[in-house]
Amino acid sequence: MSRPASIHVCSACGHSSPKWFGQCPGCGAWNTLVEERAPLAAAGRGRAVGGAAPVAPVPLAEVRAPAVERLETGIGELDRVLGGGLVPGSLVLLGGSPGIGKSTLTAMALGRLTAAGRRTLYVTGEESAAQVALRARRLGADALRVPAVAETDLDVV
Repeated sequence: MSRPASIHVCSACGHSSPKWFGQCPGCGAWNTLVEERAPLAAAGRGRAVGGAAPVAPVPLAEVRAPAVERLETGIGELDRVLGGGLVPGSLVLLGGSPGIGKSTLTAMALGRLTAAGRRTLYVTGEESAAQVALRARRLGADALRVPAVAETDLDVV
């Protein structure tokens, strides 16, 4: 039986490496790499997750798509580009140059949805929870009620 894969993670800075080093390559601290079990790898090219059979593509004209309730954010232009609001269960990726307002727009939209009684969660992989909280304080009461998680591992979220 094969041994499960492991990684070595620095307890000082979080740097990970497939092998142990006496000195962390990330921060230079000595004897801080701790062996951990490696997370399960995602399915690669040509492999299906969990051994499932590959799926055949279908022309979009043949896909039956029922009408879906959309959640209006209360931000007119955002709702317009989303086709009338957010689709429950969907994931929306905002892209753009740094400082353009992606995080502010997200906090505003989630704040309005939370104020309307919807369950929300602000997940950030780039900013700390403290940075998100500072922005929420600037935006006001609605944004302050949004729960937030700073995490890069989707399995944790």
